[in-house]
Amino acid sequence: MSGRVVAYSSSPLLASRTPVWRSKLIVAGIALGFLGLAGRAAWVQVWGNDFYIKQGEVRFARTLELPANRGRILDRNGQLLASSVPVPSIWAMPEEVERDSAKLAQLAKLLDMPLPELMKRLGDDEKSFVWLRREVDESVARQIATLDIKGIYQRKEYRRQYPEGEAAAHVVGFTNVEDKGQEGVELAYEKQLAGRPGSRRVIKDRLGRIVEDVGQQVPPVDGKDIQLSIDSKVQFFAYQQLRDSVVQNKAKAGSVIVLDAHTGEVLALANYPSYNPAKRQNLTGAQLRNRALTDSFEPGSTMKPLIVSLALEKGLVTPDSVIATNGGRMSLGGFTIHDDHASTALTVSQVIQKSSNIGAAKLSLQMPPKDVWEMYTEVGFGQRPQVAFPGAVSGRLRPYKSWRPVEQATMAYGYGLSVSLFQLAHAYTVFARDGEIVPVSLLKTDGNVPGIRLLQPKVAQEIRQMLHLVTQNGGTAPRAQTLGYSVGGKTGTAHKQEGRGYAEHKYRGVFVGMAPIDNPRIVVAVMIDEPSAGKYFGGDVAAPVFSATVQQTLRVLGVQPDMSVKPQVLVQSVEESF
Repeated sequence: MSGRVVAYSSSPLLASRTPVWRSKLIVAGIALGFLGLAGRAAWVQVWGNDFYIKQGEVRFARTLELPANRGRILDRNGQLLASSVPVPSIWAMPEEVERDSAKLAQLAKLLDMPLPELMKRLGDDEKSFVWLRREVDESVARQIATLDIKGIYQRKEYRRQYPEGEAAAHVVGFTNVEDKGQEGVELAYEKQLAGRPGSRRVIKDRLGRIVEDVGQQVPPVDGKDIQLSIDSKVQFFAYQQLRDSVVQNKAKAGSVIVLDAHTGEVLALANYPSYNPAKRQNLTGAQLRNRALTDSFEPGSTMKPLIVSLALEKGLVTPDSVIATNGGRMSLGGFTIHDDHASTALTVSQVIQKSSNIGAAKLSLQMPPKDVWEMYTEVGFGQRPQVAFPGAVSGRLRPYKSWRPVEQATMAYGYGLSVSLFQLAHAYTVFARDGEIVPVSLLKTDGNVPGIRLLQPKVAQEIRQMLHLVTQNGGTAPRAQTLGYSVGGKTGTAHKQEGRGYAEHKYRGVFVGMAPIDNPRIVVAVMIDEPSAGKYFGGDVAAPVFSATVQQTLRVLGVQPDMSVKPQVLVQSVEESF
């Protein structure tokens, strides 16, 4: 069968005239298509360029932070009080994480995290970064690495270590998980310690491997070391003695401060209760409070040497001047001031030795209120201590123009004003430094520091001899005596304020003193808050801590004994005046 030839050219469809609008529509459609592609290209390359570059970088480019090593905190001898050690932290890219239920269950167990919580963190695919666990142990990090889960990564961070533990906790403080200072020196010197992190810009492939570096790497700048005035040996021993006293006397709390009288350096500052700065779970405010700096209280009889020194400085009395004590009672402005032990007359030295409220009040009332106020102000009361430490309080000292005579009298033996233990220790440097008040420092200094003269050297020396009598038989604190070293100091026992009045059976027992008495090297202040084991006088609860701390500190400092080292017979502490 021969093939049939079809003449397509004669087909009626081809022979018919095609409408012009159809061809124009096709050409217009093609033109619009090209125009759309050109517009899209212009949007991607010009107006939306930043967005698409960013999206590309999110998927392939990463900025890796290079953490700076936080500066160390050292004691005066170079011993570590705080340092940083590298530890791994676990993070993830949710959009890349391999959804292997068995591996993720093992991961949750290693992270000590419920599986639903882990899945919740990994559930947001829009996030390119999420922390799973900060600062894990090396063994845990190695086990996680062996799981080889895509999208799970490790990063080096730094964990703070505190070798002295709870003994130095209130001085050193601690950092949070971001390595930022939260308390103590860690907070006060945050800028110096923190340093500055660096950065590294890289491109990663789909498996998370670094392909190449992009741009210039910024190296981290490590933080600076801080060397404190604290002596770790003195700090540890003072803390131990304080802790034992608080426990033995069933007290609420306690504080102790040791100052170098020559330089004003803080050799020790401890509080109890304390805490371990490396383990801060379930901490209470009572543990965290640096009571030596943040708590103010009425200082009781520890104020009397300041009043007596001012009277001596003004030439109103001598150490042997006799003051009538009216049989232990004196009425003033409708109030009665009394001594615990009645006497008709006492010398000025005995006013300190026996802790006579009436003697101190009478001396205070001989002077203008302005002069008394200036003395209190010059030694630092009513002002925030000039020390770089968070939370230090100024205490309370009202303007002298508002004082009534009875208030001027009661402030002479420590009621009607408030101070911190830190302020009290600082004030007593005026006696230890032969009449000069010396600035106090938490940082190590070099050599003696110039002070501001408030008293004549002779007056300061006379006060020291009176303070020495306090620690001898017949004084209020024979338990402050120290084997091998002469000491002097003053007791203080004050009712605690409660509401608008005073608690009947709540006291603070205080002792502040110095040694050796002829050329003091250290000033030590001790406060025991609410002792409840039967004894509450400063001479009974605080003076023993002073004694043990002085002996250990002077030995550490290499100070030669100035007395024969013989067992001394201590009599039972007599009751002291408030």
